[in-house]
Amino acid sequence: MVGAIIGAIIIGIIIGILARLLMPGRQNISVLMTVVLGIIGGLVGSWVWHSVFNKGNTPGIDWIALVIGVIAAIILIGIYTSITGRRQDRI
Repeated sequence: MVGAIIGAIIIGIIIGILARLLMPGRQNISVLMTVVLGIIGGLVGSWVWHSVFNKGNTPGIDWIALVIGVIAAIILIGIYTSITGRRQDRI
């Protein structure tokens, strides 16, 4: 159980970072929110791949679920930044 939670956090970090790197422009969101949206994107990607496409049980890393998770995280980050608005940094 603890291993699964730690694994989800690590995969969420990777998915969140990949999503932010692939998004055009700059996103003013915290590292914590990047991880949270990455974890949610990873869960959505796994769910879509396993439930909707009825695929799964692959040995090792499920690359297609990971790609779907990154796409989901990109969408979630876009939604989050549009809801919260872009804050301007003050010097």
